[in-house]
Amino acid sequence: MPRSQVDPPPAAVTVSAPAGRPAATGDVLTGDAVAFLTGLHRRFAGRRAELLAARGRRRADIARTGRLDFRPDTAQVRAGSWTVPPPPPDLADRRVEITGPTDRKMTVNALNSGARVWLADLEDANTPHWANVIDGQRNLADAVRRTIELRTESKIYRLGPGPYPTIVVRPRGWHLDERHLVIDGAPAVGALVDAGLYLFHNAAELLRRGSGPYLYLAKTESHEEAALWHDVFVHTEQALGLPAGSIRATVLIETITAAFEMDEILWALGPYAAGLNAGRWDYLFSIIKNFRDAGERFVLPDRAAVTMTAPFMRAYTELLVATCHRRGAMAIGGMSAFIPNRRDADVTARAVDQVRADKRREAADGFDGSWVAHPDLVPACREVFDEVLGDRPNQLDRQRPDVAVTAAQLLDVAATGGAVTEAGLRANVAVAVRYLEAWLRGNGAVAIDNLMEDAATAEISRSQIWQWIRNGVRLPDGTLVTADLVRAIGDAELAAIRAALTEPDWAASRFPQARALFEEVALGADYVDFLTLPAYRLID
Repeated sequence: MPRSQVDPPPAAVTVSAPAGRPAATGDVLTGDAVAFLTGLHRRFAGRRAELLAARGRRRADIARTGRLDFRPDTAQVRAGSWTVPPPPPDLADRRVEITGPTDRKMTVNALNSGARVWLADLEDANTPHWANVIDGQRNLADAVRRTIELRTESKIYRLGPGPYPTIVVRPRGWHLDERHLVIDGAPAVGALVDAGLYLFHNAAELLRRGSGPYLYLAKTESHEEAALWHDVFVHTEQALGLPAGSIRATVLIETITAAFEMDEILWALGPYAAGLNAGRWDYLFSIIKNFRDAGERFVLPDRAAVTMTAPFMRAYTELLVATCHRRGAMAIGGMSAFIPNRRDADVTARAVDQVRADKRREAADGFDGSWVAHPDLVPACREVFDEVLGDRPNQLDRQRPDVAVTAAQLLDVAATGGAVTEAGLRANVAVAVRYLEAWLRGNGAVAIDNLMEDAATAEISRSQIWQWIRNGVRLPDGTLVTADLVRAIGDAELAAIRAALTEPDWAASRFPQARALFEEVALGADYVDFLTLPAYRLID
Protein backbone atom coordinates (compact mmCIF):
# COMPACT_ATOMS: atom_id res chain seq x y z
CA MET A 1 0.00 0.00 0.00
CA PRO A 2 1.44 3.41 -0.87
CA ARG A 3 2.65 5.26 2.23
CA SER A 4 1.80 8.64 0.71
CA GLN A 5 1.12 11.87 2.55
CA VAL A 6 -2.54 12.12 3.55
CA ASP A 7 -4.50 14.84 1.81
CA PRO A 8 -7.15 16.61 3.89
CA PRO A 9 -10.42 14.68 3.60
CA PRO A 10 -13.36 16.38 1.92
CA ALA A 11 -15.16 18.77 4.22
CA ALA A 12 -18.29 16.57 4.24
CA VAL A 13 -16.35 13.57 5.61
CA THR A 14 -15.50 12.98 9.27
CA VAL A 15 -13.13 10.22 10.44
CA SER A 16 -13.39 9.51 14.17
CA ALA A 17 -11.20 7.05 16.06
CA PRO A 18 -12.49 5.59 19.34
CA ALA A 19 -11.88 7.84 22.34
CA GLY A 20 -8.50 7.12 23.87
CA ARG A 21 -7.64 4.58 21.19
CA PRO A 22 -6.43 6.45 18.13
CA ALA A 23 -5.63 4.23 15.17
CA ALA A 24 -2.97 5.06 12.60
CA THR A 25 -5.01 5.38 9.41
CA GLY A 26 -2.86 7.53 7.15
CA ASP A 27 -1.74 4.76 4.85
CA VAL A 28 -5.29 3.38 4.53
CA LEU A 29 -7.49 6.48 4.55
CA THR A 30 -5.45 8.55 2.14
CA GLY A 31 -7.09 11.60 0.65
CA ASP A 32 -7.74 9.81 -2.63
CA ALA A 33 -9.11 6.74 -0.86
CA VAL A 34 -11.53 8.82 1.20
CA ALA A 35 -12.61 10.70 -1.92
CA PHE A 36 -13.28 7.38 -3.65
CA LEU A 37 -15.34 6.11 -0.69
CA THR A 38 -17.25 9.39 -0.65
CA GLY A 39 -18.15 8.89 -4.30
CA LEU A 40 -19.35 5.34 -3.62
CA HIS A 41 -21.45 6.47 -0.67
CA ARG A 42 -23.08 9.38 -2.47
CA ARG A 43 -23.91 7.26 -5.48
CA PHE A 44 -25.14 4.08 -3.81
CA ALA A 45 -26.07 4.60 -0.12
CA GLY A 46 -29.60 5.77 -0.97
CA ARG A 47 -30.28 2.74 -3.12
CA ARG A 48 -28.89 0.49 -0.41
CA ALA A 49 -31.34 2.04 2.07
CA GLU A 50 -34.22 1.37 -0.32
CA LEU A 51 -33.19 -2.27 -0.64
CA LEU A 52 -33.01 -2.70 3.13
CA ALA A 53 -36.54 -1.31 3.34
CA ALA A 54 -37.59 -3.80 0.64
CA ARG A 55 -36.25 -6.61 2.81
CA GLY A 56 -38.62 -5.54 5.54
CA ARG A 57 -41.58 -5.47 3.21
CA ARG A 58 -40.78 -8.91 1.86
CA ARG A 59 -40.44 -10.30 5.38
CA ALA A 60 -43.81 -8.81 6.27
CA ASP A 61 -45.35 -10.45 3.20
CA ILE A 62 -43.89 -13.83 4.20
CA ALA A 63 -45.28 -13.32 7.71
CA ARG A 64 -48.72 -12.48 6.30
CA THR A 65 -48.91 -15.39 3.86
CA GLY A 66 -46.57 -17.98 5.37
CA ARG A 67 -45.33 -18.64 1.83
CA LEU A 68 -42.31 -18.11 -0.39
CA ASP A 69 -41.98 -19.13 -4.03
CA PHE A 70 -39.93 -18.60 -7.15
CA ARG A 71 -40.71 -15.16 -8.53
CA PRO A 72 -43.06 -15.06 -11.51
CA ASP A 73 -41.63 -11.72 -12.68
CA THR A 74 -38.23 -13.32 -13.34
CA ALA A 75 -39.40 -16.58 -14.94
CA GLN A 76 -37.76 -15.58 -18.23
CA VAL A 77 -34.37 -15.30 -16.51
CA ARG A 78 -34.67 -18.81 -15.10
CA ALA A 79 -35.79 -20.16 -18.46
CA GLY A 80 -33.02 -18.51 -20.45
CA SER A 81 -29.89 -20.22 -21.80
CA TRP A 82 -27.39 -17.54 -20.75
CA THR A 83 -24.11 -18.23 -18.96
CA VAL A 84 -21.61 -16.18 -16.98
CA PRO A 85 -18.04 -15.65 -18.21
CA PRO A 86 -15.57 -18.47 -17.47
CA PRO A 87 -13.54 -18.11 -14.28
CA PRO A 88 -10.17 -16.35 -14.49
CA PRO A 89 -7.21 -18.77 -14.33
CA ASP A 90 -6.54 -18.33 -10.61
CA LEU A 91 -10.21 -18.92 -9.75
CA ALA A 92 -10.66 -21.97 -11.97
CA ASP A 93 -9.43 -24.40 -9.29
CA ARG A 94 -11.03 -23.81 -5.89
CA ARG A 95 -10.98 -27.34 -4.52
CA VAL A 96 -9.98 -26.19 -1.03
CA GLU A 97 -10.59 -22.76 0.46
CA ILE A 98 -9.45 -21.68 3.91
CA THR A 99 -11.48 -19.06 5.74
CA GLY A 100 -10.48 -16.68 8.47
CA PRO A 101 -10.22 -13.08 9.62
CA THR A 102 -7.63 -10.62 8.37
CA ASP A 103 -5.53 -10.24 11.52
CA ARG A 104 -1.83 -10.42 10.76
CA LYS A 105 -1.14 -13.91 12.13
CA MET A 106 -4.09 -15.45 10.31
CA THR A 107 -3.08 -13.70 7.11
CA VAL A 108 0.39 -15.28 7.19
CA ASN A 109 -0.97 -18.70 8.16
CA ALA A 110 -3.65 -18.63 5.48
CA LEU A 111 -1.16 -17.73 2.76
CA ASN A 112 1.10 -20.58 3.93
CA SER A 113 -1.75 -23.09 4.25
CA GLY A 114 -1.56 -24.75 0.84
CA ALA A 115 -5.19 -23.92 0.10
CA ARG A 116 -6.19 -22.78 -3.39
CA VAL A 117 -8.20 -19.81 -2.07
CA TRP A 118 -8.12 -17.74 1.11
CA LEU A 119 -11.49 -16.24 2.05
CA ALA A 120 -10.17 -13.14 3.80
CA ASP A 121 -13.09 -12.39 6.07
CA LEU A 122 -14.07 -8.84 6.99
CA GLU A 123 -17.56 -10.06 7.90
CA ASP A 124 -18.74 -12.86 10.24
CA ALA A 125 -15.24 -13.85 11.42
CA ASN A 126 -14.27 -10.26 12.16
CA THR A 127 -15.40 -7.87 14.87
CA PRO A 128 -15.68 -4.45 13.22
CA HIS A 129 -13.67 -2.59 15.85
CA TRP A 130 -12.21 0.41 14.06
CA ALA A 131 -8.70 -0.97 14.64
CA ASN A 132 -9.72 -4.27 13.02
CA VAL A 133 -11.23 -2.45 10.03
CA ILE A 134 -8.06 -0.42 9.42
CA ASP A 135 -5.53 -3.14 10.29
CA GLY A 136 -7.40 -5.63 8.13
CA GLN A 137 -7.00 -3.40 5.09
CA ARG A 138 -3.32 -2.87 5.88
CA ASN A 139 -2.75 -6.61 6.23
CA LEU A 140 -4.56 -7.32 2.97
CA ALA A 141 -2.38 -4.81 1.14
CA ASP A 142 0.76 -6.44 2.52
CA ALA A 143 -0.61 -9.88 1.65
CA VAL A 144 -1.23 -8.85 -1.95
CA ARG A 145 2.34 -7.55 -2.19
CA ARG A 146 3.79 -10.59 -0.35
CA THR A 147 5.43 -8.36 2.27
CA ILE A 148 3.34 -9.54 5.22
CA GLU A 149 5.25 -10.53 8.37
CA LEU A 150 4.53 -10.66 12.09
CA ARG A 151 7.13 -10.53 14.87
CA THR A 152 6.12 -11.49 18.38
CA GLU A 153 8.24 -11.96 21.49
CA SER A 154 8.52 -15.68 20.83
CA LYS A 155 8.11 -16.18 17.09
CA ILE A 156 8.39 -14.64 13.65
CA TYR A 157 5.56 -15.38 11.23
CA ARG A 158 6.62 -14.94 7.61
CA LEU A 159 5.65 -16.27 4.21
CA GLY A 160 7.05 -19.55 2.97
CA PRO A 161 8.03 -20.27 -0.62
CA GLY A 162 4.45 -20.62 -1.88
CA PRO A 163 2.50 -21.14 -4.03
CA TYR A 164 0.00 -18.92 -2.27
CA PRO A 165 -3.80 -19.07 -2.38
CA THR A 166 -5.85 -16.67 -4.42
CA ILE A 167 -7.29 -13.97 -2.15
CA VAL A 168 -11.06 -13.51 -2.11
CA VAL A 169 -12.24 -10.83 0.32
CA ARG A 170 -15.61 -10.92 2.08
CA PRO A 171 -16.86 -7.42 2.99
CA ARG A 172 -19.61 -6.78 5.47
CA GLY A 173 -23.22 -7.31 4.39
CA TRP A 174 -25.47 -4.47 3.25
CA HIS A 175 -27.13 -4.08 6.66
CA LEU A 176 -24.07 -2.83 8.59
CA ASP A 177 -22.88 0.76 8.89
CA GLU A 178 -19.39 2.10 9.57
CA ARG A 179 -19.95 4.80 12.17
CA HIS A 180 -16.29 5.87 12.35
CA LEU A 181 -16.54 7.26 8.82
CA VAL A 182 -19.36 9.79 8.48
CA ILE A 183 -20.18 11.13 5.01
CA ASP A 184 -22.62 13.98 4.54
CA GLY A 185 -23.81 13.50 8.10
CA ALA A 186 -24.55 9.77 7.80
CA PRO A 187 -22.44 6.74 8.71
CA ALA A 188 -20.79 5.16 5.71
CA VAL A 189 -22.04 1.82 4.40
CA GLY A 190 -19.84 -0.91 5.90
CA ALA A 191 -19.89 -3.01 2.73
CA LEU A 192 -18.74 -0.08 0.62
CA VAL A 193 -15.97 0.80 3.09
CA ASP A 194 -14.61 -2.76 3.14
CA ALA A 195 -14.90 -3.47 -0.57
CA GLY A 196 -14.01 0.08 -1.60
CA LEU A 197 -10.77 0.30 0.37
CA TYR A 198 -9.66 -3.16 -0.75
CA LEU A 199 -10.35 -2.43 -4.41
CA PHE A 200 -8.88 1.09 -4.28
CA HIS A 201 -5.58 -0.01 -2.78
CA ASN A 202 -5.16 -3.42 -4.41
CA ALA A 203 -7.11 -3.98 -7.64
CA ALA A 204 -4.46 -2.59 -10.00
CA GLU A 205 -1.67 -4.36 -8.12
CA LEU A 206 -3.52 -7.68 -8.25
CA LEU A 207 -4.02 -7.36 -11.98
CA ARG A 208 -0.34 -6.45 -12.43
CA ARG A 209 0.55 -9.67 -10.63
CA GLY A 210 -1.65 -11.80 -12.87
CA SER A 211 -4.54 -12.17 -10.42
CA GLY A 212 -7.57 -9.94 -9.93
CA PRO A 213 -9.84 -8.25 -7.42
CA TYR A 214 -12.16 -10.99 -6.19
CA LEU A 215 -14.91 -10.76 -3.57
CA TYR A 216 -17.32 -12.93 -1.61
CA LEU A 217 -20.70 -11.20 -1.18
CA ALA A 218 -22.46 -11.94 2.11
CA LYS A 219 -26.07 -11.80 3.35
CA THR A 220 -27.54 -11.16 -0.10
CA GLU A 221 -31.32 -11.53 -0.06
CA SER A 222 -32.40 -10.75 -3.63
CA HIS A 223 -31.16 -10.26 -7.15
CA GLU A 224 -31.85 -6.55 -6.78
CA GLU A 225 -29.15 -6.49 -4.10
CA ALA A 226 -26.81 -8.33 -6.47
CA ALA A 227 -27.66 -5.76 -9.14
CA LEU A 228 -26.53 -3.04 -6.75
CA TRP A 229 -23.17 -4.76 -6.42
CA HIS A 230 -23.02 -4.97 -10.23
CA ASP A 231 -23.38 -1.20 -10.47
CA VAL A 232 -20.84 -0.65 -7.68
CA PHE A 233 -18.36 -2.72 -9.70
CA VAL A 234 -19.05 -0.81 -12.92
CA HIS A 235 -18.50 2.48 -11.12
CA THR A 236 -15.34 1.18 -9.41
CA GLU A 237 -13.76 -0.07 -12.62
CA GLN A 238 -14.43 3.22 -14.33
CA ALA A 239 -13.23 5.34 -11.39
CA LEU A 240 -10.03 3.31 -10.91
CA GLY A 241 -9.28 2.74 -14.58
CA LEU A 242 -9.62 -1.04 -14.39
CA PRO A 243 -10.45 -3.23 -17.39
CA ALA A 244 -14.17 -3.99 -17.61
CA GLY A 245 -15.05 -7.28 -15.94
CA SER A 246 -11.89 -7.39 -13.81
CA ILE A 247 -13.82 -7.72 -10.57
CA ARG A 248 -15.34 -11.15 -9.96
CA ALA A 249 -17.71 -12.04 -7.14
CA THR A 250 -18.93 -15.24 -5.51
CA VAL A 251 -22.25 -14.88 -3.70
CA LEU A 252 -23.03 -16.71 -0.50
CA ILE A 253 -26.49 -18.23 -0.75
CA GLU A 254 -27.06 -18.00 2.98
CA THR A 255 -30.60 -16.61 3.03
CA ILE A 256 -33.76 -18.48 2.17
CA THR A 257 -34.95 -15.70 -0.15
CA ALA A 258 -31.69 -15.85 -2.12
CA ALA A 259 -32.16 -19.61 -2.52
CA PHE A 260 -35.24 -18.82 -4.59
CA GLU A 261 -33.23 -16.42 -6.79
CA MET A 262 -29.97 -18.22 -7.57
CA ASP A 263 -30.37 -17.85 -11.33
CA GLU A 264 -31.42 -14.24 -10.97
CA ILE A 265 -28.47 -13.36 -8.72
CA LEU A 266 -25.96 -14.72 -11.22
CA TRP A 267 -27.80 -12.96 -14.03
CA ALA A 268 -27.85 -9.64 -12.15
CA LEU A 269 -24.10 -9.79 -11.54
CA GLY A 270 -23.54 -10.56 -15.22
CA PRO A 271 -19.85 -10.33 -16.17
CA TYR A 272 -18.86 -10.08 -12.50
CA ALA A 273 -20.37 -13.43 -11.44
CA ALA A 274 -17.92 -16.16 -10.47
CA GLY A 275 -20.01 -18.59 -8.45
CA LEU A 276 -22.25 -19.33 -5.49
CA ASN A 277 -21.50 -20.76 -2.06
CA ALA A 278 -23.63 -22.73 0.42
CA GLY A 279 -23.50 -21.21 3.93
CA ARG A 280 -25.17 -23.51 6.46
CA TRP A 281 -25.76 -21.69 9.76
CA ASP A 282 -26.74 -18.37 8.23
CA TYR A 283 -29.15 -20.21 5.93
CA LEU A 284 -30.91 -21.82 8.89
CA PHE A 285 -30.89 -18.50 10.74
CA SER A 286 -32.55 -16.89 7.71
CA ILE A 287 -35.29 -19.54 7.64
CA ILE A 288 -36.14 -18.85 11.27
CA LYS A 289 -36.00 -15.09 10.74
CA ASN A 290 -38.32 -15.12 7.74
CA PHE A 291 -40.77 -17.77 8.97
CA ARG A 292 -40.75 -16.97 12.68
CA ASP A 293 -44.50 -16.30 12.59
CA ALA A 294 -45.38 -19.40 10.57
CA GLY A 295 -45.86 -21.85 13.42
CA GLU A 296 -44.61 -25.33 14.23
CA ARG A 297 -43.86 -26.46 10.69
CA PHE A 298 -40.82 -24.19 10.65
CA VAL A 299 -39.52 -25.05 14.12
CA LEU A 300 -36.06 -26.55 13.89
CA PRO A 301 -34.69 -29.21 16.27
CA ASP A 302 -31.27 -28.94 17.96
CA ARG A 303 -28.90 -27.32 15.49
CA ALA A 304 -26.56 -30.33 15.76
CA ALA A 305 -29.42 -32.47 14.42
CA VAL A 306 -29.89 -30.32 11.30
CA THR A 307 -27.27 -31.87 9.05
CA MET A 308 -26.66 -31.24 5.38
CA THR A 309 -28.52 -34.50 4.66
CA ALA A 310 -31.84 -33.11 5.93
CA PRO A 311 -34.27 -33.09 2.97
CA PHE A 312 -34.64 -29.31 2.78
CA MET A 313 -30.86 -28.85 3.03
CA ARG A 314 -30.29 -31.43 0.29
CA ALA A 315 -32.75 -29.57 -1.92
CA TYR A 316 -30.87 -26.32 -1.30
CA THR A 317 -27.40 -27.67 -2.06
CA GLU A 318 -28.44 -29.72 -5.08
CA LEU A 319 -30.27 -26.73 -6.56
CA LEU A 320 -27.13 -24.62 -6.00
CA VAL A 321 -24.86 -27.05 -7.87
CA ALA A 322 -27.33 -27.53 -10.71
CA THR A 323 -27.89 -23.79 -11.09
CA CYS A 324 -24.22 -22.91 -11.01
CA HIS A 325 -23.11 -25.51 -13.53
CA ARG A 326 -25.96 -24.74 -15.88
CA ARG A 327 -24.72 -21.13 -15.91
CA GLY A 328 -20.99 -21.88 -16.02
CA ALA A 329 -20.44 -20.66 -12.44
CA MET A 330 -18.48 -22.34 -9.67
CA ALA A 331 -20.35 -24.11 -6.86
CA ILE A 332 -18.48 -23.90 -3.55
CA GLY A 333 -19.43 -26.00 -0.55
CA GLY A 334 -19.83 -24.77 3.00
CA MET A 335 -17.78 -24.68 6.14
CA SER A 336 -16.81 -27.74 8.10
CA ALA A 337 -16.29 -26.10 11.49
CA PHE A 338 -14.39 -29.01 13.08
CA ILE A 339 -10.84 -28.07 13.98
CA PRO A 340 -7.90 -30.20 15.15
CA ASN A 341 -6.38 -30.09 18.61
CA ARG A 342 -2.62 -30.43 18.40
CA ARG A 343 -2.52 -31.61 22.03
CA ASP A 344 -5.19 -34.30 21.58
CA ALA A 345 -4.71 -36.85 18.81
CA ASP A 346 -8.19 -38.31 19.25
CA VAL A 347 -9.87 -34.93 18.79
CA THR A 348 -7.77 -34.30 15.71
CA ALA A 349 -8.60 -37.70 14.24
CA ARG A 350 -12.33 -37.09 14.74
CA ALA A 351 -12.06 -33.65 13.16
CA VAL A 352 -10.29 -35.04 10.10
CA ASP A 353 -12.86 -37.83 9.76
CA GLN A 354 -15.74 -35.37 10.00
CA VAL A 355 -14.18 -33.09 7.40
CA ARG A 356 -13.56 -35.96 5.00
CA ALA A 357 -17.15 -37.18 5.30
CA ASP A 358 -18.53 -33.69 4.74
CA LYS A 359 -16.31 -33.02 1.73
CA ARG A 360 -16.97 -36.44 0.16
CA ARG A 361 -20.68 -35.63 0.12
CA GLU A 362 -20.03 -32.26 -1.50
CA ALA A 363 -17.59 -33.58 -4.10
CA ALA A 364 -20.00 -36.39 -5.00
CA ASP A 365 -22.82 -33.87 -5.44
CA GLY A 366 -20.76 -31.88 -7.94
CA PHE A 367 -19.34 -29.04 -5.85
CA ASP A 368 -16.13 -27.58 -7.25
CA GLY A 369 -14.53 -26.99 -3.87
CA SER A 370 -15.24 -26.36 -0.23
CA TRP A 371 -14.20 -24.51 2.94
CA VAL A 372 -12.13 -25.44 5.96
CA ALA A 373 -11.37 -23.33 9.04
CA HIS A 374 -7.86 -24.51 9.94
CA PRO A 375 -4.61 -25.02 7.97
CA ASP A 376 -4.24 -28.58 9.31
CA LEU A 377 -7.48 -29.56 7.54
CA VAL A 378 -6.44 -28.32 4.11
CA PRO A 379 -4.85 -31.68 3.16
CA ALA A 380 -7.97 -33.65 4.10
CA CYS A 381 -10.24 -31.45 1.96
CA ARG A 382 -7.76 -31.39 -0.92
CA GLU A 383 -7.37 -35.18 -0.92
CA VAL A 384 -11.13 -35.71 -1.15
CA PHE A 385 -11.51 -33.36 -4.10
CA ASP A 386 -8.35 -34.72 -5.72
CA GLU A 387 -9.98 -38.15 -5.79
CA VAL A 388 -12.94 -36.76 -7.74
CA LEU A 389 -11.26 -34.10 -9.86
CA GLY A 390 -7.94 -35.68 -10.68
CA ASP A 391 -6.18 -33.26 -13.03
CA ARG A 392 -9.37 -31.31 -13.79
CA PRO A 393 -9.64 -27.92 -12.09
CA ASN A 394 -13.35 -28.19 -11.36
CA GLN A 395 -16.61 -30.00 -12.17
CA LEU A 396 -18.21 -27.32 -14.31
CA ASP A 397 -18.77 -29.92 -17.02
CA ARG A 398 -20.91 -31.99 -14.66
CA GLN A 399 -24.45 -30.87 -15.29
CA ARG A 400 -27.24 -32.01 -12.98
CA PRO A 401 -30.29 -32.55 -15.22
CA ASP A 402 -31.59 -34.94 -12.57
CA VAL A 403 -32.18 -32.05 -10.18
CA ALA A 404 -35.66 -30.51 -10.18
CA VAL A 405 -36.22 -28.72 -6.88
CA THR A 406 -39.60 -27.28 -5.93
CA ALA A 407 -40.49 -24.51 -3.51
CA ALA A 408 -42.11 -27.09 -1.25
CA GLN A 409 -38.86 -29.07 -1.05
CA LEU A 410 -36.84 -25.97 -0.14
CA LEU A 411 -39.31 -25.22 2.65
CA ASP A 412 -39.85 -28.75 3.95
CA VAL A 413 -38.37 -28.04 7.36
CA ALA A 414 -40.95 -30.29 9.02
CA ALA A 415 -39.35 -33.39 7.48
CA THR A 416 -36.17 -32.84 9.49
CA GLY A 417 -35.54 -35.47 12.13
CA GLY A 418 -34.37 -34.75 15.65
CA ALA A 419 -35.75 -33.07 18.74
CA VAL A 420 -35.24 -30.07 20.95
CA THR A 421 -33.27 -31.36 23.91
CA GLU A 422 -31.92 -29.89 27.11
CA ALA A 423 -28.39 -30.53 25.85
CA GLY A 424 -29.13 -28.65 22.65
CA LEU A 425 -30.66 -25.74 24.56
CA ARG A 426 -27.68 -25.54 26.92
CA ALA A 427 -25.26 -25.73 23.99
CA ASN A 428 -27.00 -22.82 22.28
CA VAL A 429 -26.80 -20.68 25.41
CA ALA A 430 -23.17 -21.59 26.10
CA VAL A 431 -21.83 -21.03 22.60
CA ALA A 432 -23.75 -17.78 22.11
CA VAL A 433 -22.54 -16.24 25.37
CA ARG A 434 -18.95 -17.40 24.91
CA TYR A 435 -18.84 -16.26 21.31
CA LEU A 436 -20.38 -12.86 22.02
CA GLU A 437 -17.87 -12.21 24.81
CA ALA A 438 -14.99 -12.88 22.44
CA TRP A 439 -16.64 -10.79 19.72
CA LEU A 440 -16.98 -7.81 22.04
CA ARG A 441 -13.27 -8.06 22.80
CA GLY A 442 -12.46 -7.98 19.09
CA ASN A 443 -12.20 -11.65 18.11
CA GLY A 444 -14.77 -12.76 15.54
CA ALA A 445 -13.41 -16.28 14.92
CA VAL A 446 -13.49 -18.30 18.14
CA ALA A 447 -12.53 -21.91 18.90
CA ILE A 448 -15.23 -23.38 21.17
CA ASP A 449 -15.35 -27.10 22.00
CA ASN A 450 -13.10 -27.99 19.04
CA LEU A 451 -15.23 -26.07 16.57
CA MET A 452 -14.34 -22.78 14.87
CA GLU A 453 -17.31 -20.51 15.39
CA ASP A 454 -18.18 -17.17 13.84
CA ALA A 455 -21.18 -14.85 14.10
CA ALA A 456 -23.38 -17.25 12.13
CA THR A 457 -23.24 -19.77 14.99
CA ALA A 458 -24.36 -17.18 17.51
CA GLU A 459 -27.15 -16.12 15.15
CA ILE A 460 -28.62 -19.60 14.74
CA SER A 461 -28.18 -20.34 18.47
CA ARG A 462 -30.06 -17.27 19.70
CA SER A 463 -32.65 -17.55 16.90
CA GLN A 464 -33.49 -21.12 17.81
CA ILE A 465 -34.03 -20.13 21.43
CA TRP A 466 -36.31 -17.26 20.38
CA GLN A 467 -38.24 -19.60 18.09
CA TRP A 468 -38.60 -22.37 20.69
CA ILE A 469 -39.95 -19.97 23.32
CA ARG A 470 -42.44 -18.35 20.91
CA ASN A 471 -43.76 -21.74 19.75
CA GLY A 472 -44.15 -23.33 23.19
CA VAL A 473 -41.62 -26.07 22.49
CA ARG A 474 -41.19 -28.73 25.17
CA LEU A 475 -38.14 -30.82 25.93
CA PRO A 476 -38.48 -34.64 25.81
CA ASP A 477 -39.30 -34.73 29.56
CA GLY A 478 -42.14 -32.26 29.08
CA THR A 479 -40.31 -29.18 30.33
CA LEU A 480 -41.51 -26.04 28.57
CA VAL A 481 -38.77 -23.87 27.03
CA THR A 482 -39.29 -20.46 28.62
CA ALA A 483 -37.30 -17.28 29.11
CA ASP A 484 -36.91 -18.14 32.80
CA LEU A 485 -35.46 -21.54 31.93
CA VAL A 486 -32.99 -19.91 29.53
CA ARG A 487 -32.00 -17.36 32.19
CA ALA A 488 -31.39 -20.17 34.69
CA ILE A 489 -29.17 -21.96 32.18
CA GLY A 490 -27.37 -18.66 31.58
CA ASP A 491 -26.80 -18.28 35.33
CA ALA A 492 -25.24 -21.74 35.49
CA GLU A 493 -23.10 -21.11 32.42
CA LEU A 494 -21.73 -17.83 33.77
CA ALA A 495 -21.07 -19.37 37.17
CA ALA A 496 -19.04 -22.14 35.56
CA ILE A 497 -17.10 -19.66 33.45
CA ARG A 498 -16.36 -17.42 36.44
CA ALA A 499 -15.21 -20.39 38.52
CA ALA A 500 -12.73 -21.34 35.81
CA LEU A 501 -11.20 -17.85 35.55
CA THR A 502 -8.92 -15.93 37.84
CA GLU A 503 -10.33 -12.73 39.31
CA PRO A 504 -8.15 -10.55 37.03
CA ASP A 505 -9.23 -12.52 33.96
CA TRP A 506 -12.89 -12.26 34.95
CA ALA A 507 -12.54 -8.53 35.58
CA ALA A 508 -10.93 -8.07 32.16
CA SER A 509 -13.62 -10.11 30.39
CA ARG A 510 -16.87 -8.86 28.93
CA PHE A 511 -19.07 -11.74 30.02
CA PRO A 512 -21.68 -9.61 31.84
CA GLN A 513 -22.18 -7.51 28.70
CA ALA A 514 -22.24 -10.63 26.54
CA ARG A 515 -24.89 -12.17 28.77
CA ALA A 516 -27.06 -9.03 28.58
CA LEU A 517 -26.64 -8.85 24.80
CA PHE A 518 -27.55 -12.51 24.44
CA GLU A 519 -30.75 -12.03 26.42
CA GLU A 520 -31.63 -8.97 24.35
CA VAL A 521 -31.43 -10.89 21.05
CA ALA A 522 -32.69 -14.29 22.29
CA LEU A 523 -35.41 -13.33 24.76
CA GLY A 524 -36.64 -9.94 23.56
CA ALA A 525 -40.27 -9.51 22.60
CA ASP A 526 -39.21 -8.23 19.18
CA TYR A 527 -36.88 -10.28 17.01
CA VAL A 528 -33.66 -8.41 16.18
CA ASP A 529 -32.80 -8.97 12.52
CA PHE A 530 -29.03 -9.21 13.14
CA LEU A 531 -27.41 -9.51 16.55
CA THR A 532 -24.43 -7.54 15.23
CA LEU A 533 -26.63 -4.43 15.08
CA PRO A 534 -27.03 -4.05 18.87
CA ALA A 535 -23.57 -5.59 19.40
CA TYR A 536 -21.97 -2.87 17.28
CA ARG A 537 -23.15 -0.26 19.79
CA LEU A 538 -21.01 -1.93 22.47
CA ILE A 539 -17.63 -1.79 20.73
CA ASP A 540 -15.12 0.90 19.82
